[in-house]
Amino acid sequence: MKSTRRSFIKKTAVASSAVITAPTIISASVFGANDRINAAVLGVNGRGKSHIKSFMAQDNVRIATLCDPDMNLLKQRQKSFKETYNKDVALEQDLRRVFDDKDIDVVSIATPNHWHSLSVIWACQAGKDVYVEKPGSHNIWEGRKMVEAATKYDRIVQHGVQLRSSPAVNEAIELMRDGYIGRVYMARGLVFRWRGDIGDKGTSPVPAGLDYDLWTGPAQKQPFTENLVHYNWHWHWDYGNGDVGNQGIHETDLCMWGLDVGLPTQITSMGGKFLWNDSKETPELLTSVYNYPDENKIIQFEVRPWCTNTEEGATVGNIFYGDKGILVVDGYDKYKTYLGQDRTPGKSGEDGGESGTGMDRGDGGTDGHFANFIEAVRKHDKSILNGPVETAHLSSGLAHLGNIAYRTGRVLNFDPKTEKFVNDAEADKYLTRNYRPGFEVPQNV
Repeated sequence: MKSTRRSFIKKTAVASSAVITAPTIISASVFGANDRINAAVLGVNGRGKSHIKSFMAQDNVRIATLCDPDMNLLKQRQKSFKETYNKDVALEQDLRRVFDDKDIDVVSIATPNHWHSLSVIWACQAGKDVYVEKPGSHNIWEGRKMVEAATKYDRIVQHGVQLRSSPAVNEAIELMRDGYIGRVYMARGLVFRWRGDIGDKGTSPVPAGLDYDLWTGPAQKQPFTENLVHYNWHWHWDYGNGDVGNQGIHETDLCMWGLDVGLPTQITSMGGKFLWNDSKETPELLTSVYNYPDENKIIQFEVRPWCTNTEEGATVGNIFYGDKGILVVDGYDKYKTYLGQDRTPGKSGEDGGESGTGMDRGDGGTDGHFANFIEAVRKHDKSILNGPVETAHLSSGLAHLGNIAYRTGRVLNFDPKTEKFVNDAEADKYLTRNYRPGFEVPQNV
């Protein structure tokens, strides 16, 4: 699948206004098979727990440090780490001290979305290789800066879309490239998740042990509320991107990969809050359409929050439409096809099933995706990454474009080469944000 992935990256690379300089003086370490890699996990509440497990599943990788603004969480993870692995691990609240630690070789980032790009940039500047959770960025401009930093500092950056390490999904992509379902003209992304009423807890004092200033980071500081910390920041614009920018990044990524397209030129979205009178700012329900008139292709994307049907058996996944049939990817690691008007079942595959990999479906292939990352780090070879930094920018960017169309309430025209909207100053404002002093994403990385 390397040729397919490389052709996708080449096709979807876009021009940047910044000049990429020659490689910096930071040397690129190449590890031998017997060299231990020291890792740090940044953000330990949600996906960070999976990062810990996946790092520890790799040969000769040691987690040296856990980092989180909340010391209460850190102490819980330290205790469970000792109980599970019979090993000690250092704790650190400030990620900048982790980047300053010369003994740390790689970091994984599972912080809230608003921290992702800046964390990647700082890590690259410090000479660290990086695994970053989806979405790679909180907005389009900082996503481009993240790509520039990985290039300038010659770092290995893997995006946490683990379905790209699924043999079954790679097999599905190859089938579409080979014309198995004919000319593929449309992709549909599905995110049907049970997202309930989160209420409105109002403001309250900052809990002891939480460095709320560090948690806020690049965002503008607001009075503390449990509506944000630790999970429900996903549904507030300053920190998250709604479910299209949460679960949905796996599916935006696969839509673009399967259609072999980059960012679109026309976008429209509609949705809102229809169920809960709670503190969420992002829409519960969102339907977006991304048009590619030059390629004669289109992406439809739908987020639903509650009682719903399945589509072709999938509630989270993708459906690709060709002129000879359809291909359905269910979740992270299986697919099926139906051919012709009579919907004759065609080829299918599943990790641990027909593909025979034995991958743990419960982890969605996270262990395998980390293994791919560590291999690339050891060889210092970006070309073997399954989810390189460009995918982090582009798949996140597609979600951001849908959100911007929703927030402006109209059809938007976008120029993928400049990564700006066409004569639309109002929409352009959503391409970046006002960064808090001390936490600015740099213009020149």
